[in-house]
Amino acid sequence: MSNAFPTVAAGPTVSVVIPTYNEAANLPHVFALLPDVHEVVLVDGRSVDGTVETARALRPDVKVVLQNRRGKGNAMACGFAAATGEVIVMLDADGSADPREIPAFVQALVEGAHFAKGTRFAAGGGSSDITRLRRVGNAGLNLAANLLFGTRYSDLCYGYNAFWRDCLPALDLDASGEAVDAKHWGDGFEIETIINTRIAKAGLTITEVPSYEFDRIHGESNLNTFRDGFRVLRALLTERFRAAAPVQVPARRPIAAAPVVAPVVESAGPRVVVLPDVSLADAPAVAG
Repeated sequence: MSNAFPTVAAGPTVSVVIPTYNEAANLPHVFALLPDVHEVVLVDGRSVDGTVETARALRPDVKVVLQNRRGKGNAMACGFAAATGEVIVMLDADGSADPREIPAFVQALVEGAHFAKGTRFAAGGGSSDITRLRRVGNAGLNLAANLLFGTRYSDLCYGYNAFWRDCLPALDLDASGEAVDAKHWGDGFEIETIINTRIAKAGLTITEVPSYEFDRIHGESNLNTFRDGFRVLRALLTERFRAAAPVQVPARRPIAAAPVVAPVVESAGPRVVVLPDVSLADAPAVAG
């Protein structure tokens, strides 16, 4: 496999936040495909399979954060609080999301969006993992979100997203508190819905980015179709009547940068994705 990966190093500084729970076997694949970024923030939920040790062996500069409660939502809140990059990227550790797509997400932000929303259901996206039942459920929840919030999302429940760090006040997530073995409201898989709806309620600019979702490489997902589907529905109804955080997020304007061709990663395996011809190699740094 070629080591020529797309780079985002010359553009805005990028923090990649990766929540983990017993993902040691998947990290070599995920870390090998990461582009050159400002930092990788690994948020661990007290793994017992050597996830943290594996991460440090693969990438000595990794920033390890231990979440203070349970659940993906709490992990993301803790990771966002620790991130220092101008852009924050949400990336799963199971190998289902392709890190080589990160430049396309950052490009959408550089072109003027506050929030780059990954979608499996736009031209150029897709999934080898989603079941027919989950697809139908996602479509129903997606329709409900668009009706309730006036959005035009095509993939509400997909968790591969990126945003400028100065949008964090609009998300109004809580990573405080002593370490406890508990899960509060918002700490579970409903986190993507909470983020998507709060971004919309804040009136921020959203750009959807086509993304391909692969099968998990090793292990089993903690996602439960019915339980977590009801949590998403509850999140939609809760957020519809929750007051938006009273914050002002700076307006975004496109950053002038000449697009160049992103290198293609060669591989004989089935997990190859041909990215759009975008790169941030010539983009200037921007204060977040």
